[in-house]
Amino acid sequence: MTGLAGCASLGAPQTESTLSAANFTMKLADTPAKLAKLKALPQNRLVALNRNGKTYFVYADAVGCQCVYIGNQAAYQQYQQMRVAQNLAAEQVAAAEMNQEAMMDWDAFGPYQPGFF
Repeated sequence: MTGLAGCASLGAPQTESTLSAANFTMKLADTPAKLAKLKALPQNRLVALNRNGKTYFVYADAVGCQCVYIGNQAAYQQYQQMRVAQNLAAEQVAAAEMNQEAMMDWDAFGPYQPGFF
């Protein structure tokens, strides 16, 4: 197997939740041999691995869940779409919060001037 690409920028619990929702399969490292293999993988990063001519996307978490998430190209594309949607939603929430704060802070415009409104 050879590593090819990528890094997930979300925190591990949120990333793992998104991977599950995107149809990645979670496999526990339930034996010492599996745990050793898990620890040998790049940790808490989504990487592409080639095996038997096929590309798989793998996210290893030896410390948290002691598991690996494995997905195919379709699962990876779904994961990327979900990340874009999550980022857009976070940006919209941040913009709404800034707008609300600006509306509440009327002193930002200086003292009231007759004829201002």
